[in-house]
Amino acid sequence: MIRSLWIFATVVVLVAVSLAYAVEPTVVSTQDGQISGVTDSLGVTSYKGIPFAAPPVGKLRWRPPQPTAHWEGVRKADHFGNACEQKLGRSRPPWTEPFMEQGPSREDCLYLNVWTAAKTARERRPVMVWFHGGGFTEGSASIAVYDGTQLAKRGVVLVGVNYRLGVLGFLTYPALSKESERGVSGNYGLLDQIAALRWVQKNIAAFGGDPNRVTIFGQSAGAGAVYDLMQSPLAKGLFVRAISESGPGLIGRALLGGTATYAAREQLGVSWAESKGAHSLEDLRALPAAAFEVAGGPGSPPAPTSPVPDGWVLPAAGAAPPTDQVPLLLGMVADDIGIGGGFGPPQKPSISSYQDTAKKKYGSEADNFLKLYPVATDDQVPVMQKTAARDQARVSIDLWSSDQLKLSKKIYTYYFDRTLPWPEHPEFGAFHTSEVPYVFETIGITGHPIEQIDHQVSDALSSYWINFAASGNPNGKPLVHWPAYSPDAHTTMELGARMGPMPEAGTQERLAFQIKYLDADWVAH
Repeated sequence: MIRSLWIFATVVVLVAVSLAYAVEPTVVSTQDGQISGVTDSLGVTSYKGIPFAAPPVGKLRWRPPQPTAHWEGVRKADHFGNACEQKLGRSRPPWTEPFMEQGPSREDCLYLNVWTAAKTARERRPVMVWFHGGGFTEGSASIAVYDGTQLAKRGVVLVGVNYRLGVLGFLTYPALSKESERGVSGNYGLLDQIAALRWVQKNIAAFGGDPNRVTIFGQSAGAGAVYDLMQSPLAKGLFVRAISESGPGLIGRALLGGTATYAAREQLGVSWAESKGAHSLEDLRALPAAAFEVAGGPGSPPAPTSPVPDGWVLPAAGAAPPTDQVPLLLGMVADDIGIGGGFGPPQKPSISSYQDTAKKKYGSEADNFLKLYPVATDDQVPVMQKTAARDQARVSIDLWSSDQLKLSKKIYTYYFDRTLPWPEHPEFGAFHTSEVPYVFETIGITGHPIEQIDHQVSDALSSYWINFAASGNPNGKPLVHWPAYSPDAHTTMELGARMGPMPEAGTQERLAFQIKYLDADWVAH
């Protein structure tokens, strides 16, 4: 009896020890030190505000990201780090608070967040690294709709990354180029992203992630960054797949870094600095961070706030792109082109204004356009504006993908047209960024009156994205089959209340018209 009690007591102690150890994996050892996360009721552990580089302040302003300092003990990773310095809008319809940064912004901002449901480091789950949008001037990885809990619950390790924005992220300036070992400046925001991907390669296995199955994905400016990273020699080997939402193809065939020469960007940097009263690098580094939030007045030079072809981080302007780029999934949202279908605000539509706009845009082909996209009443104008603009955007992505297929070898394209329910503002439609909460399965926090179909669409989108991250193929049961892109098919995958392939333009005649126009327009520019 005594022996039995002893055995029972021993078993109880061992079980207690095992249970205590079961929660211990919330403490993870990275190369910089130990961090502790927070595990929720779904079994997902989040690690927020992990530094992946030293604060880019003082003498490190406008320098490539430097290694972070090692820390002793266990660092609590239970809250987000600062967003990168920006002018905080908080909300700007149609982007309500869940779509916008609500915390502080500072120069000390190079932090990332990890969500994982892995119980051990041996699980080797696919990894998805998110780069936020915001025109390279705003946004962060801590925005509410980017919460990685649901994707992590479904089997991936999700990483969200901050990167320097605006002039602090992309200033090209002669004195900066001179002090650089590479003789160039700018692209600091992209260098931050590359540093984060290197951090992932070194550390993500400790979170149960597979460093050999890293997919980068982003939306808008984040989609542009994804494409830039696909072309960057510095990012080669750091990821194996890419997802680009509302980016490539919508703006033509050129590298998203732009076509301006590097010298022109340096001169722009000089003009911008002088408009701020800064005549030297010392003057620029002495400016308070808040000075970079303020836009110039009328007549001021534009701020250098986007990636630049520099011949180091990105291929130089006019250089041939790398021919071994990773497989790509990309597409657009129905109203990426904006309210009014790219024809301007839809207020007071009229047949005459529609015809005048067509003549200005299409010139000698205007009559053909008006035959293919006819209107009989003023009320029909907004609908046909959107129809024409959506056709053109889909065909633009189709032509861009035809070029990219020579480089990526495997491409999947989509057109997302589910309108996030918003009875008070139907004019916003399926607005730019509205697919993001469907992908992250965060539609419930948007404040919109979500319907059952929205949950079904969200489940499908997240499944397609996860499948692509896991294997390079978005398909899997019970999803509707998504065919790979073919340049001869002129179809894309419709994602919304209806799922399945759809034509790029409504008719063959419209397709031919849009191809002819886009080819001529791209040659002209």
